Amino acid sequence: MTVTGVRAGARIVARADGRGGTALPVLDGEGPLALRRTRSTGPEAKVMVVGAMSGPLGGDRLTLTARAEQGARLHVGSAAATLALPGQAKDEARYDVRLDVADGAELRWLPEQLISAEGSDLYVTTRAELGAGARLVLREEQVLGRAGERPGRLTSRLTVRVAGRTVLDQELACGPGAPGGWDGPAVLAGHRAVGQLVVVRPEFAEHQPSARMLGECAALVPLAGPAVLVSAVAPDALRLRRLLDEALTRLD
Repeated sequence: MTVTGVRAGARIVARADGRGGTALPVLDGEGPLALRRTRSTGPEAKVMVVGAMSGPLGGDRLTLTARAEQGARLHVGSAAATLALPGQAKDEARYDVRLDVADGAELRWLPEQLISAEGSDLYVTTRAELGAGARLVLREEQVLGRAGERPGRLTSRLTVRVAGRTVLDQELACGPGAPGGWDGPAVLAGHRAVGQLVVVRPEFAEHQPSARMLGECAALVPLAGPAVLVSAVAPDALRLRRLLDEALTRLD
């Protein structure tokens, strides 16, 4: 008998409600991608991705799309870390995130960590399309293995486009079968956690932060557009989060 993984998707659409707030006319999730609107203040709508079942497992195909329409302010987080696990299906798992932020809208994409458990094989893609006047805060964090465990194979691709122009397109592969050098001094240097923070703001077109180191394990790099990238490595998830939170505080 052929074993196949789960196919599941989730969709979020945020729209200005005409009263200074943000409505969610579409909030639809299935399988492991359950969505819940949570309490928020001000004009922002806040959505949490709640893991309704284990995953992604081998062979799973998961897709999440979020769109913030003009004037909307959307914050998306997750209730817990995402844990990539081996499954009965031996195929690679896929998790594809598609973000669409209209001109004059704002999206804060701040999920919890993605943990690559031993024996897992996951390819995750995140693609953000922004209008010329859109605002974005996007955080990605990957942790290689649980405590005392070797990592699985994890490939992560992050693409950000502003007004039809690509400002970032990078891919990182780690774990068994990844290209050599991923754990060497030029990439992770033996650390178990790696993360990125992308901040897109229209005002960066005129006044963009300059490139600089943020301590020994993080760096801020301006991108070819109204955007900056912070990259960081750390021994564990807690210290990685601290580095990225400090970087965001400096940019706010």
